[in-house]
Amino acid sequence: MTSPATARADHGLGIDAIRRARELTEPVLRELVDRLGPSLGGIGRYHFGWWAGDSGAAGKAIRPTLAVLAAEAVGAEAADAVSAAAAVELVHNFSLIHDDIIDNDELRRGQPTVWKEYGVPAAILIGDALHSEAFGALLGSGHPSAPAVAVRLSAAMREVVVGQVDDIRFTTRPWTGEHAVAVAEYQAMAEAKTGALLAFAAAGGALLGGADAAVADCFDRLGRHLGLAFQCTDDVLGIWGDPVRTGKPVFGDLREGKRTLPVIAALAAGGSASERLGVLVERGVRTDFELRLAAELVEEAGGREFAEQEAARHLAEVDGCLDSLSMPAGTRATFDALAQSLIGRSR
Repeated sequence: MTSPATARADHGLGIDAIRRARELTEPVLRELVDRLGPSLGGIGRYHFGWWAGDSGAAGKAIRPTLAVLAAEAVGAEAADAVSAAAAVELVHNFSLIHDDIIDNDELRRGQPTVWKEYGVPAAILIGDALHSEAFGALLGSGHPSAPAVAVRLSAAMREVVVGQVDDIRFTTRPWTGEHAVAVAEYQAMAEAKTGALLAFAAAGGALLGGADAAVADCFDRLGRHLGLAFQCTDDVLGIWGDPVRTGKPVFGDLREGKRTLPVIAALAAGGSASERLGVLVERGVRTDFELRLAAELVEEAGGREFAEQEAARHLAEVDGCLDSLSMPAGTRATFDALAQSLIGRSR
């Protein structure tokens, strides 16, 4: 078990890496957003939180941090990865803005979402602009590997949007029967929607750091497994997580009828609890009693344990990828700390 002192040290490593990545990336992001002009650029500044002071309200910067760490891992300077770090942050925020429209979400990071504040057309357009600027950040850098990195970004974005479409279509399918969402289908969707950008960040940073394609592919696998470990953990927290930690109500994913891994695995498990759960979710989970009962049945049928084991399996795969790569011990320790912070658990 990790000691409290070691956990605090690991946390500090992760925080320091994120801080360094932000310091490198944010000036580039501000410049790219500002060149969109006063109107569209103003909407971008609002989304990033730059309208209310210098601190900003941007997210955790995990993806830019992966790009920076990957460059350092292959012996380059953190600054060598800045164009990939900026590009992945731009496309990530493009997807967040469009996701808020799709999901009809009215708040993000404690403020009204872009579509709520400026309207849907403006939100669509700023998302499109950020997507375009991501490729400008890469191809305008002049780095000899930039075209190859841009190709990887294009492929990653294709995966993301396909994954998002699949996620939406899953909600129209029955919970049980031959047309129900299978575990393998869900995992493929999660790899595309969550893992693809993490994979790009790590591989892109490595390529800009001078790595060859084989090493970049290893970093790509690392990012995918990290994304899947995160998604498995997030699915568990979406049902049983502490609302103070998650910012969501307890049983939130069940309340919203989301197809998440614990539920899908529980329904596929067979047995009495699985069958009772199927009847309940097909009918609709509405009351607090039904929500508690559904959560209990998911756990009894093994859905929670399956998702937790999958998170651990993917985290072990991340370790395997790191073990296969030669890098400074400090960089390796920082990768480990970042992985732990992303999935919100300690081994």
